[in-house]
Amino acid sequence: MSKNNKHKAGSPLSRRQFIGASAMAVGAFTIVPRHVLGGPGYVAPSDKLNIACVGAGGKGNSDIAAVSNENLVAFCDVDDERAANTYKKFPNVKTYRDFRVMLDEHEDDIDAVTVSTPDHTHAVVAMTAIRMGKHVFVQKPLTHTVYEARQLAKAAEEEGVVTQMGNQGHAGEGARLINEWIWDGAIGDVYEVHAWTNRPVWPQGIEKPQEIPSVPPSLDWNLWLGPSPWRAYHPDYVPFSWRGWWDFGTGVIGDMGAHILDQPYWALGLEYPTTIQAASTDFNNETYPLASMITYRFPERGSKPPVKLTWYDGGFMPPRPEELEPGRKMGDDDGGVLFFGSKGKMMCSCYGDNPRIFPETKMKEYKRPEKTIPRSPGIHQEWIDACKGNGKTTSHFGYASKLTETMLLGNLAVRFKDKNTILEWDGAEGRITNLEEANQYLQMEYRKGWTLDV
Repeated sequence: MSKNNKHKAGSPLSRRQFIGASAMAVGAFTIVPRHVLGGPGYVAPSDKLNIACVGAGGKGNSDIAAVSNENLVAFCDVDDERAANTYKKFPNVKTYRDFRVMLDEHEDDIDAVTVSTPDHTHAVVAMTAIRMGKHVFVQKPLTHTVYEARQLAKAAEEEGVVTQMGNQGHAGEGARLINEWIWDGAIGDVYEVHAWTNRPVWPQGIEKPQEIPSVPPSLDWNLWLGPSPWRAYHPDYVPFSWRGWWDFGTGVIGDMGAHILDQPYWALGLEYPTTIQAASTDFNNETYPLASMITYRFPERGSKPPVKLTWYDGGFMPPRPEELEPGRKMGDDDGGVLFFGSKGKMMCSCYGDNPRIFPETKMKEYKRPEKTIPRSPGIHQEWIDACKGNGKTTSHFGYASKLTETMLLGNLAVRFKDKNTILEWDGAEGRITNLEEANQYLQMEYRKGWTLDV
């Protein structure tokens, strides 16, 4: 597979650059306003991104719909039946099962790639696209392992491509209000955070199935497994329950932490935790536990104090603050966040919606600051605009990789909860310093034929 990056200085003109330059030369003296030609809101074909989409069923269906105003060139999915509805909506888009074949065939006529596959294949797909010089959108969580997260961030910076992770709450109004209020000192210096979710809503804490049913004819099981170790097909893994299996998903914190932990992570300017410890229900080497509680410690950041952040899932919840009015719900049905500051407390729902200082009397007394953070058109549109040179993405891989790393370190702490040790993390070096055996789980061993070195 070619590694040529057509965006680099000194390389041949891309298709879009050639068309744009030719249009300028031919039409230098015959400029007609675009709205006259195409009406209000018209987007010329030359101004559309050429996008290839990896993952067309499930979440891929909504990701494709979100970018469908652009020029969709090719779709890829390992399960024809799962992707059938999407394929019917866009009958003129060429379809593939193997993303490598698709990207090879369309290297010269695509600008960007969306990745909406299970967690264990995010990195290999995204890295291939990045090294081809394509802009990349990856559904949350960014990767399956800490190593992969770091490698994607590094490659994206080297290639100069526009990236975005699909944690849609990051683009919401609530996330911006949380930032603006905390930066305004609404509750003083935040020193403690509690975050929780009602997940899992898929099986966890179960054993590997023993029966070996036939693989559905619509599914390429070998391609679905990708870099993960070989195992026989079973419907306990696909199409949805893969989230709960160590080999494929990242558990509850990998799924929902990308939304819930994003709120304090962004607002407080967090990066690498220094320690992580976990407690959980029983589990095995196949699936994540039914419930867990993970505690992180983050260091001072300039004048900002250290932060203790505790994550809860599977029914675990933080203690109810005394200041919260009786009968008032904590968060929403999916989860929420509590911020404890030196001058007060604040709460928001799962995706950062409806932030409120509490008790409500303090919320009513608070004079809200000016809105200083640019508002987003949405997590997908923000990426599309940035690919065209309009603005920047806010959940780019430089940010998303560190958030993902933090979530995945929580899973690492769960693995070693019985060691009765608080794991110490060296963020600069990217390793656990006080339990060497834990470092083996920072990256998975890829199956033969799969690599990040493209």
